[in-house]
Amino acid sequence: MKKIVLLAILLAINVLYATAQQVLPEENTGVMRSNGKIYVVIVVVVTILTGLFLYVFALDRKISKLEKK
Repeated sequence: MKKIVLLAILLAINVLYATAQQVLPEENTGVMRSNGKIYVVIVVVVTILTGLFLYVFALDRKISKLEKK
Protein backbone atom coordinates (compact mmCIF):
# COMPACT_ATOMS: atom_id res chain seq x y z
CA MET A 1 0.00 0.00 0.00
CA LYS A 2 2.87 2.34 0.79
CA LYS A 3 4.35 1.78 -2.66
CA ILE A 4 1.09 2.72 -4.36
CA VAL A 5 0.75 5.91 -2.34
CA LEU A 6 4.37 6.83 -3.02
CA LEU A 7 3.90 6.17 -6.73
CA ALA A 8 0.76 8.33 -6.79
CA ILE A 9 2.59 11.18 -5.08
CA LEU A 10 5.52 10.94 -7.48
CA LEU A 11 3.20 10.95 -10.48
CA ALA A 12 1.35 13.98 -9.12
CA ILE A 13 4.64 15.85 -8.64
CA ASN A 14 5.67 14.86 -12.16
CA VAL A 15 2.43 16.26 -13.59
CA LEU A 16 2.90 19.51 -11.68
CA TYR A 17 6.47 19.78 -12.91
CA ALA A 18 5.44 19.14 -16.51
CA THR A 19 2.73 21.83 -16.43
CA ALA A 20 5.14 24.34 -14.88
CA GLN A 21 7.41 24.38 -17.93
CA GLN A 22 7.83 27.74 -19.58
CA VAL A 23 6.25 28.09 -23.00
CA LEU A 24 8.57 29.64 -25.54
CA PRO A 25 7.43 32.74 -27.40
CA GLU A 26 6.21 32.23 -30.95
CA GLU A 27 9.34 33.77 -32.46
CA ASN A 28 11.62 31.14 -30.86
CA THR A 29 9.56 28.13 -31.88
CA GLY A 30 9.63 28.96 -35.58
CA VAL A 31 13.41 29.36 -35.89
CA MET A 32 14.12 25.82 -37.10
CA ARG A 33 11.12 25.87 -39.39
CA SER A 34 12.04 29.23 -40.92
CA ASN A 35 15.64 28.13 -41.54
CA GLY A 36 14.53 24.83 -43.07
CA LYS A 37 16.47 22.82 -40.49
CA ILE A 38 13.37 21.06 -39.20
CA TYR A 39 13.15 19.20 -42.50
CA VAL A 40 16.72 18.00 -42.12
CA VAL A 41 15.91 16.70 -38.65
CA ILE A 42 12.82 14.91 -39.95
CA VAL A 43 14.78 13.30 -42.80
CA VAL A 44 17.48 12.09 -40.40
CA VAL A 45 14.95 10.64 -37.95
CA VAL A 46 12.99 8.91 -40.72
CA THR A 47 16.22 7.49 -42.18
CA ILE A 48 17.33 6.10 -38.82
CA LEU A 49 13.91 4.58 -38.11
CA THR A 50 13.73 3.04 -41.58
CA GLY A 51 17.17 1.50 -41.11
CA LEU A 52 16.17 0.08 -37.73
CA PHE A 53 12.96 -1.42 -39.10
CA LEU A 54 14.79 -2.97 -42.04
CA TYR A 55 17.42 -4.42 -39.72
CA VAL A 56 14.80 -5.94 -37.42
CA PHE A 57 12.89 -7.34 -40.41
CA ALA A 58 16.05 -8.94 -41.85
CA LEU A 59 16.99 -10.32 -38.44
CA ASP A 60 13.52 -11.80 -38.05
CA ARG A 61 13.79 -13.55 -41.42
CA LYS A 62 17.19 -15.01 -40.50
CA ILE A 63 15.89 -16.26 -37.17
CA SER A 64 12.86 -17.81 -38.85
CA LYS A 65 15.10 -19.65 -41.31
CA LEU A 66 17.21 -20.98 -38.44
CA GLU A 67 14.11 -22.11 -36.55
CA LYS A 68 12.87 -24.05 -39.58
CA LYS A 69 16.17 -25.94 -39.82
